[in-house]
Amino acid sequence: MSKENKLAEVAKVFFKLGCFAFGGPAAHIAMMEEEVVNKRKWMNRQHYLDLIGATNLIPGPNSTEMTMHCGHERAGYKGLFVAGIAFIFPAVLITGVLAWLYVKYGTLPEVEPFIYGIKPAVLAIIASAIIKLSKKALKSWELGILGGLVLILVLFTNLNEITALLGAGLIGALFFYARHNVSPKELKSIVPIFFLQTSSSVILKVTAVKVFWTFLKVGAVLYGSGYVLIAYLDAELVTAGWLTKQQLLDAIAVGQFTPGPVLSTSTFVGYQLSGLWGAIAATAGIFLPSFLFVLILNPLVPRMRKSKFLSYFLDSVNVAALAVMLGVLITMTIEITLPDLPEMHFEWRAAIIALISVILTFWFKKVNVMWTILGGAFLGYLLGLI
Repeated sequence: MSKENKLAEVAKVFFKLGCFAFGGPAAHIAMMEEEVVNKRKWMNRQHYLDLIGATNLIPGPNSTEMTMHCGHERAGYKGLFVAGIAFIFPAVLITGVLAWLYVKYGTLPEVEPFIYGIKPAVLAIIASAIIKLSKKALKSWELGILGGLVLILVLFTNLNEITALLGAGLIGALFFYARHNVSPKELKSIVPIFFLQTSSSVILKVTAVKVFWTFLKVGAVLYGSGYVLIAYLDAELVTAGWLTKQQLLDAIAVGQFTPGPVLSTSTFVGYQLSGLWGAIAATAGIFLPSFLFVLILNPLVPRMRKSKFLSYFLDSVNVAALAVMLGVLITMTIEITLPDLPEMHFEWRAAIIALISVILTFWFKKVNVMWTILGGAFLGYLLGLI
C-alpha cells in the first residue's frame, strides 16, 4: 500500500473512532485495540501494550496520544499527526457547535437518555480489551502480584495514577536487577524516561496569546485521564474570574457526552472566553504538547524493549496500566449499576444494557464496537421511556 493510501486509511480509521469513541480513555484504548491489533494487524499486541505503558508516563490525554502512536506505526510521522487530528476533529466540531448554541441560548441540548445507555455498553468493551492485553502483560507470577497490589492501591487509596505507574515500574525493574544481576550500565538507559517527565518545563515557555498560553500550560502538565481537567481549569479560569463555576461544569459535561477526548472541553471554554478564535487557540494549546511528547517518545519505545533493565521496567508499567484500567472498570460498574451505594439502589436498566453488550462483545466477536455503542444508546433511550 502506498504512503498516500496508508495516510487515507489512518484518517478514516481514527475519524470513525473519533465519531463513536464514548466512555473515556479506557474505552477509547479498548476500541483502538480492536481496530489496529485485531482487525487491521498494524502491530502485535505486545507492542500495543508497550505503547500504552509508555504513554501513561507522559503528560496529556492518554487515548489521544495512543491514536498518534498507532498512526505513526502505520504511516510514519505524517500518520502521527493525521491520526491525532482525525480523532480530535469530530469532538472539536461537535463541541464548537454546542458552544455556539450555549452562548446563544444559554442551555445545553437534552442528551442524557442516550448517554445513559452508552455508559454500561462500554463496560464490556473495556473488559474485553483488559482480558486480551493481560495475556501478554502477565508474563510471570511476580508481575501478577505487582498488578494486584496496584489494583488494591488504586481502588482503596487516593494514590495518583502516575505515581502508581512509575512506582510499579521502578519496583519491578529493581527486582529484576536484583535477581538477574543486570549491568549497572543498563541503569543509564532509564534517563530518557525522566527526561520526558520533566520536559514540560521547556514547552511551558512557548506562549503568545493568553488563552493559548493557559491551555498550553494545562496540556503540558496534565497527567492521568482527561477527567482531572476540571481541577486544572478551576484553578486557572474560575479562580481568575474568567468563568463561573456553573459555566465550567457545563463545559465539562459537554466533554463527557460528546465522543472522542474529554479535552474537547477546551474548545467549549475557549469559545466562551473569546469566540471562534478563542476556541481555536484553546484547542491548539491543549493538544499541541501531546503531539510533541509522542513525537519524542515513539522512537524510544523499541529501544526500551531492547534494554534488559528498561524492558522489565516497561513490563511492570504495562501490568500497572492494566491494573489501573481494571480499577476504572470496577469503579464504573459500581457507579453505573449501584449509583446510590448506601441505599443499594440497583439500576436494572443499566445492568440489562451491560449484559447485552457483554453478549455482543464476547459471543458475537465479529460485531463492530461501533454497533455496541449505538445499540447501548438506543436501548438507553427505549428503557428510559419505561
